[in-house]
Amino acid sequence: MANDPDNAPIGEDPKIDSLEERIAAARKAEDERVAKEHGTSKSGPAIGMQVVSTMVGYPLGGIIIGLVLDNVLGTLPWLTIILMFMAFAGACIHVVRMNKNGQ
Repeated sequence: MANDPDNAPIGEDPKIDSLEERIAAARKAEDERVAKEHGTSKSGPAIGMQVVSTMVGYPLGGIIIGLVLDNVLGTLPWLTIILMFMAFAGACIHVVRMNKNGQ
């Protein structure tokens, strides 16, 4: 009676334990595949910080580069204004692409 599989406690059968381990490994692999397929699995605050840094950083970089070029070329303030608006447009495009890839 000691080797009777019908009376064995649940969870002590090596076949069941092996099956549970394989199922857990398959679920983990599937979760990783889905996360990789969707790009990133970032949380809301992380995505928000990325959007904010893009919307501030691109135009700020355009302003800095524009000021340097304006001072070198003597065209103040035209290159600064043009590069600021171009950088803002680039930031908007980047945020839209991030949204498409994330959803």
